[in-house]
Amino acid sequence: MAALKLHIDKISKKFGEINVLRDVSISVAAGELVTLLGPSGCGKSTLLRIIAGLERADQGHVFAGDKKLDDVAPKDRDLAFVFQSYALYPHLSVYDNIAAPLVMRELSSLERLPLLGTALPGAAGRYRSIDERVRETSAILKLDALLDRRPAALSGGQRQRVALGRAMVRAPRIFLMDEPLANLDAALRIHTRGEIARLHKKMGATTVFVTHDQAEAAAISDRVAVMFGGQVRQIAKPADLYRDPVDLEVARFLAQPFLNEVPVSATVGGMVAIGSGKIALRDAIGSTGPGTLAFRPEHASIAAHDVPGTLRVCLSRIEHSGTDANLFVEAEADAEFVVRVSADQARSVHPGEHLALTIDAENAWFFPESRSRRERVEREAA
Repeated sequence: MAALKLHIDKISKKFGEINVLRDVSISVAAGELVTLLGPSGCGKSTLLRIIAGLERADQGHVFAGDKKLDDVAPKDRDLAFVFQSYALYPHLSVYDNIAAPLVMRELSSLERLPLLGTALPGAAGRYRSIDERVRETSAILKLDALLDRRPAALSGGQRQRVALGRAMVRAPRIFLMDEPLANLDAALRIHTRGEIARLHKKMGATTVFVTHDQAEAAAISDRVAVMFGGQVRQIAKPADLYRDPVDLEVARFLAQPFLNEVPVSATVGGMVAIGSGKIALRDAIGSTGPGTLAFRPEHASIAAHDVPGTLRVCLSRIEHSGTDANLFVEAEADAEFVVRVSADQARSVHPGEHLALTIDAENAWFFPESRSRRERVEREAA
């Protein structure tokens, strides 16, 4: 079946006096994978449950294609939900867990009876069809050798694949995934997110994926919707989010793990002042007055003292992390930065040493007092 476009139109939801979602609108193209990314409590899982029909919105609508889903029962929405907790039946085998949605949907209560069910007219053919789809799905997920096991005998990664298989076997037109990798260790998360990306490409179903992990969102998504406080702050391709965050809160959340933030004053021509030093910043052109200079540690570097446009800093400490190291430096006006360098560079400097710092002006942002660059981002994208 062809994938469906999913449209979320001005959804709002309150629990008591708490506004969990505020006027949220997102369109997901047919076959697209969009990730809802944000900290815990931002409303992303609630929005997913409203799409699934497990919660009802106070205002707004959900559409699949041209069909409004507001009054459609969850089982009739032609979507599959993969939960963080796997939600497998502990007493059933892997085979029966994967087959369960097909058995419930395609067999009558009499046809589900052991022994007698297969003898009823037409039941044998439906059983064969279910068996073929279960085995085809298990082969895709490399679960063939595990079909007789129960969930208690499986690893976390294997259980997650069974949960994916149970969703896939229905061939839904929309997939919803609520932090499906949260219970896996780091190495297995990386492997399984690759499997999800591969399966999405193979199946082509419209997919909404929820996570709080920025790397996970960037690795698998066509677009990412960043949420804070029940609102979508920005929705864009992962590379565009990395390059052009619309406000300071989005930039902070997407930084891994540090974002340098320095109070500055913007002057005519896009110059920003840090203490007695100045740097030319394209992002500050057209702005005047105070704001915040923000840049990632990888977008600053140590230079020779006689290079024009450098800032004088003092190295306070070094954090080593394998092939890289983070240099914590102090500048004038109580400004503090983190600079990411190679391990070899880190061995050539020492705490207490005075250094010259350059900032990559093409990858630094000026956030005015409103903390928003939205007008600039939207103008440059037009």
